[in-house]
Amino acid sequence: MALTQEKSKDINFVLKNLLAGGVAGMCSKTTVAPLDRMKILLQAHQTHYKHLGVFSGLINIVKKESFIALYKGNGAQMIRIFPYAATQFTAFEFYKRYFSKLIGPTLAIQHMDKFFAGAGAGLTAVLLTYPLDTIRARLAFQVTGEHKYTGILHTAATILKEEGGIRALYRGFLPTLMGMAPYAGLSFYCFEVIKYACMKYIPNYTCNNLETNTGGLVLIVPAKLFCGGLAGAIAQTFSYPLDVTRRRMQLAMMDSETRRFGIGMWSTLKLIYTENGITKGLYRGMSINYLRAIPMVAVSFATYEMMKQTLNLDTGMKIS
Repeated sequence: MALTQEKSKDINFVLKNLLAGGVAGMCSKTTVAPLDRMKILLQAHQTHYKHLGVFSGLINIVKKESFIALYKGNGAQMIRIFPYAATQFTAFEFYKRYFSKLIGPTLAIQHMDKFFAGAGAGLTAVLLTYPLDTIRARLAFQVTGEHKYTGILHTAATILKEEGGIRALYRGFLPTLMGMAPYAGLSFYCFEVIKYACMKYIPNYTCNNLETNTGGLVLIVPAKLFCGGLAGAIAQTFSYPLDVTRRRMQLAMMDSETRRFGIGMWSTLKLIYTENGITKGLYRGMSINYLRAIPMVAVSFATYEMMKQTLNLDTGMKIS
């Protein structure tokens, strides 16, 4: 009987975390969908937008295509992001428990269990959902009047048929994996560390008491947004060049002039650097990335924490 109750408790924990993570991901991505599309257009030097800035580009999307075009590719994004975010947040909770026991309370590497758990969670999630990211990028890169793909299924079928099967859906997967480990690891690590600092040193300004929480304290919404936003900014700074490489590889086969970017990760990195340098190549679109990453990660973590609180999952932290 006790074993059955424990199993039921574990299943309940997983389902609640999946729901909380999925909703958090959908809210965060929808919040920044226009900036997400603009970033893709800038990263891959889309012909109609490559000479424009962030805000002038957004204005031109509305003028040239329509307001709804700001959300082009967001349908595929939602289909991808729910399982992605659900898997990532749930995997993080499990990996955090495992690494916490493995590493122990060693002061020199305090909180590093969060970094390894975040990295592992990010890798797990991207492995399961990467083809949908490729499809979403293709749809977002299209300009009204010059469509090659008509929807999610048509995009997938065309890539499979014309570009070499299932392998084509995973083009750019290696730089994604290499970028995801530091990005997801730093995102979760920084969020947990900043959250810990807020709770320990300025709880009167950042926290409310919550008797049902094992930590006794829970961050208020502005503090959650601040912690998430700062964590996102730090993580993106380190991993961004590999994000650019991933995008160039994903979109390489859409135009004969850009096919050279689809050969391999290292050759693509070299090409980007050789042709455009660091600021206009490897870090192209970084300004818009800060504009989207900071609110995206902030909303993601804040929504996840609020969902956990609503679903009676522990959102506190032991402060010592």
